[in-house]
Amino acid sequence: MKKIFLVLMAFMVFSIPTDAQQMKKIKVVIDNDFCGDPDGLFELVQHVLSPTTDIVGIIGGHLNSNAGFTKRTDQATESKEKANALLAAMNLEGKYKVVTGSEVPMTSADNPIDSEGTRLIISKAKKCTPEKPLYVACGASLTNIASALLIDPSISKNIIIIWIGGQEYSFGAVPPPGYSPVEYNLNLSIPAGQVIFNKSDVRLWQVPRDAYRQCLYSIEEMHADIKPCGKIGKLLSDAIDNVMANCEKIGIPMGEVYILGDSPLVLLTSLQSGFEADPSSSRWMPTPCPRLDDKGSYLPNPEGRTIRVYTQLDIRLMFCDMVARLRNYANK
Repeated sequence: MKKIFLVLMAFMVFSIPTDAQQMKKIKVVIDNDFCGDPDGLFELVQHVLSPTTDIVGIIGGHLNSNAGFTKRTDQATESKEKANALLAAMNLEGKYKVVTGSEVPMTSADNPIDSEGTRLIISKAKKCTPEKPLYVACGASLTNIASALLIDPSISKNIIIIWIGGQEYSFGAVPPPGYSPVEYNLNLSIPAGQVIFNKSDVRLWQVPRDAYRQCLYSIEEMHADIKPCGKIGKLLSDAIDNVMANCEKIGIPMGEVYILGDSPLVLLTSLQSGFEADPSSSRWMPTPCPRLDDKGSYLPNPEGRTIRVYTQLDIRLMFCDMVARLRNYANK
């Protein structure tokens, strides 16, 4: 009798109807500066090739005036255009809702900036629940999600923010040589960071600078494993080659690797464990959420809500999955 019961249970677990399987997909809004560092393009490709991820929106984000990647001032619009061009190259044009976020950073933690991206986040979050949240995967500025939370604070309980940004914590790695006191993505809009850290109760999974700098990818591997993967593989590889060459021209030696620092957005959403779903192969420190001062520095806040601060990422899983998906896509 016990053996029959176990067989029935196994049948029930592994014979879930297709519509129920669809319901188990996690919902993600991707918010990134696709006109900037091409690591965001790698993240977008891997994300749209992930079958368990329901991407309910893609938002083009802003950089700042001296980012060096583009001369355009309508950077959110350019980011939208870059995302659409990438999707078109993958024959996925029109499959996803791609919108423009704010063209400028927040300048005050009290004044949201309304945009298509902000409204997209609000509308999708309202359809989610605390138990089945909307993951807002931010690879750059926090402007759009911060504005959404200021406009409609009620959505905070339905959201998990995964953010690539912020400098090292005292328990983390030593900052890199010649480091800036405020990390690049945080510096895109410190007031937006203050909304998330100081004023909201939203769940936050932070991938600070010492963690995302672990995401080193060899240029030799890129040429051997990614560039041969059809049109999209060449597009991605060429984007990195162009940045490397431009940096060399202005006297910035780039060496033999590149930081694909936005790829953890895929690792922490699409590549969660099946049973007791979670990014279980990566390590994080439960941390009282610090406050951010006007310069972007962390201020101790022992009473702050607990956030996840990732300290170690499963680079093998993340990059092996990326290459496998690109190969499988190219071979279709």
